Amino acid sequence: MVQTASTMMSLGAKAPDFSLPDTSGNMVSLSDFDGAKAFLVMFICNHCPFVKHVRDQLADLGAAYQEKGVGVAAIMSNDVANFPDDSPEKMAEEVRLAGYTFPYLYDETQSVGKAYRAACTPDFFLFDGDKRLVYRGQLDDARPGNDKPVTGADLRAALDAVLAGKPIPEPQKPSIGCNIKWKVGNEPDYFPAAK
Repeated sequence: MVQTASTMMSLGAKAPDFSLPDTSGNMVSLSDFDGAKAFLVMFICNHCPFVKHVRDQLADLGAAYQEKGVGVAAIMSNDVANFPDDSPEKMAEEVRLAGYTFPYLYDETQSVGKAYRAACTPDFFLFDGDKRLVYRGQLDDARPGNDKPVTGADLRAALDAVLAGKPIPEPQKPSIGCNIKWKVGNEPDYFPAAK
């Protein structure tokens, strides 16, 4: 289990555009979240132990903040040829088992993962109502095996602040997880193995 940290994209960056299929084959685009009070993108996958560890919290947090007017989407950018547990069919099964109420999108070309400078699963990016980045970092301090409770405290504090029009609490700690499984030859320039 190799631990990889977030790249910590620059705050204030505009949310990169995307149009990706969800687990039912419907296309979901960034513009579908126009008018949302904030927009949360989570890069996750099915097989990663870090994601499995926080899976229930992701479902709870997503549903709770969707009710508060936040647009929420999860994106899976892994190479499914080498990691078949992350295939679109398995993604559909994961939505059902986890109870995700947000769209779970398949980034087959990995171009959206690269545009967001995603590095690990899970990796979180929170944008304000103008789709400017206000938070990139961890869900909370819980990791597999560290016995800390999975609360979503860091991300929830950021979500509450952006909804209240207040500054995001500092410091913003990088998320830690499994590296995104890039296709051979498709590694982004910010990925350590590509250098």
